[in-house]
Amino acid sequence: RVPEKTLPYPWESCIIAGGGWAWVHNAKYNSPTNVIGTLVDIVSKGGNLLLNIGPDPNGLWDPGAYALLDAIGDWMAVNSEAIYATKPIEPYKEGRVCLTQKKDGTVYAIHLAEEGQTRPPAEIALSTLQPGDNAEVVMLGAKTKLAWEKAGDGFRVTIPAALRDNPPCRHAWVIRVSSLKK
Repeated sequence: RVPEKTLPYPWESCIIAGGGWAWVHNAKYNSPTNVIGTLVDIVSKGGNLLLNIGPDPNGLWDPGAYALLDAIGDWMAVNSEAIYATKPIEPYKEGRVCLTQKKDGTVYAIHLAEEGQTRPPAEIALSTLQPGDNAEVVMLGAKTKLAWEKAGDGFRVTIPAALRDNPPCRHAWVIRVSSLKK
């Protein structure tokens, strides 16, 4: 279970990757989209994820476990800065977008894909945070600065078609905002 907001003490969510806490023959593993979404949701609220994968009687993992870990590793290779050494920032989550923040004020808006979704949306919007006047807004793994505009107390980021057609990763897309409006 993942709480709705941060807790006033360190916490960890212990989740099975598939099957059970011990090895299960022909286990059905959670999808990378589901596991990455769970990881992001937990981290955005200040928690840690313990992902259990039970080895078989010979100490080996099923091919499905390796495939899941490969997908998580591929995603982390692009987006780890939005996970490691971050802290929660309210409102933690808006719809499919989770938020994390570095000590230097950099904010990460992480759009969680729906199952089967392979492209980022054309637009990502937040209603309560706004980039600073000179903020740089980029998608992790891409070098292109993204256009954004104020929208009430929040902002909207437009993701160009070329980036949507060739995203830097799958399962969740991270928008880095270098600073927020004070």
